[in-house]
Amino acid sequence: MEFRFVHNNINVFDLKKSLEFYEKALNLKEVRRYEPEDKSFILSYLGDGESRHQLELTWLRDWDRPYNLGDNEFHIAFSVDDFEAAYNHHKEMGCIVFENKKMGIYFIADPDNYWIEILPKK
Repeated sequence: MEFRFVHNNINVFDLKKSLEFYEKALNLKEVRRYEPEDKSFILSYLGDGESRHQLELTWLRDWDRPYNLGDNEFHIAFSVDDFEAAYNHHKEMGCIVFENKKMGIYFIADPDNYWIEILPKK
C-alpha cells in the first residue's frame, strides 16, 4: 500500500480575504473549486504550482462568526528558497506572529489566525 498526501483542509470565514492573503503571502493560487448547486459551501483548492499537495479552504455560507481555533497548536509549514526576502515581505504585510531566531524559523497568521511556519529551504 502506498499513501500520498493530497490536501489539508481549513475552514475560513471570508473566502475572498483568505484567497488574497494566500496568494500575496505564499504565492498559492486557486487550482480548482467545488460549489454545490445550493451554494451552501465552497471548496477552494490552492496549489503552489510545483507540489501535488494542496490546501483546501472551506467556506460555509451559513457560518456567521470567526472560527474558534482553541488551544490547538496546529500549523502548516512552508520552506522558502530566499528566507530573508520572505521574512521582509511578511514583515511588510504585518502578518508575522512569532519568531524563533534560535531555530531560524518564524510564523505568520492568515486572516482566520491559522499559523503558517516559514523555514529556510535546506
